[in-house]
Amino acid sequence: MTFNASDPSGAGGLAADITAIASVGAHPLPIVTGAYARDTAEVFDHFPLDEDAVAEQARGILEDVPVQVIKVGFLGTPESVSAVAEIAADYADVPLIAYMPSLSWCEEGLADLYLDAFRELMLPQTTVLVGNHSTLWRWLLPEWANERSPSARDIAKAASDMGVPYTLVTGVPLPDQFVDNVLATPQAVLSSQKFERFDAMFSGAGDTLSAALAALIAGGADLSAAASEALGYLDRCLDGGFRPGMGNVIPDRMFWAQPEGDAEEDDAAADEARTPDVFDLPAHDTKH
Repeated sequence: MTFNASDPSGAGGLAADITAIASVGAHPLPIVTGAYARDTAEVFDHFPLDEDAVAEQARGILEDVPVQVIKVGFLGTPESVSAVAEIAADYADVPLIAYMPSLSWCEEGLADLYLDAFRELMLPQTTVLVGNHSTLWRWLLPEWANERSPSARDIAKAASDMGVPYTLVTGVPLPDQFVDNVLATPQAVLSSQKFERFDAMFSGAGDTLSAALAALIAGGADLSAAASEALGYLDRCLDGGFRPGMGNVIPDRMFWAQPEGDAEEDDAAADEARTPDVFDLPAHDTKH
């Protein structure tokens, strides 16, 4: 079961959750928490659903379907955070994967209220917290004063203080245009995968990763193996990324469904379809 907002660009939100979960092999149960007004470049606004509407969607399915994992994306308001946290507490034996996106588009006061509610109400129910290094740093360690940036274990320690046993920190900067992605507890690094940084701006990577992780755990994989496989899946999605509009690149979560053909013909077709902009990526045909 995934709680998230509808994204009309198809980059993130429920669109990312549904395609990633289905691609990995699980059945998505999408709960709409609101709707973004956005294009492929930026978010303009968000229209939240009433918290009762969110709760009623979820409880109707939970009484019918044996849910294996709950994934939480953007819930929209502190009231919806409270409602979903109450649902999670009622199903405490179901693992909960929480993804914290960047809220830089949101008005500062509203973002602060949302983050405070998520920290106090949702994190104690969370099994694995997923987020970008810089986003989690600003949120969980706002008074960090050390000259070095916090490690994944430092962030995991801050999350653990709020009740989170595991934290998956993505995009940890490394030298030579590499980034690290680390599954950690306060005591140890459980797994780590290094990838070369893509020279493009992506939308939807975090939702894709957290949804894939949730689906793999729902399928019975242990956490370390699920994190490793989800990161590998995301890397393939980003490698096959495409630009459907004039904004950011979107992960191709169905990359495996692309028809196989002659490599030279594919290269020639990609060159013809290449768009004249700063992104050195082909404008893929999105029909699979």
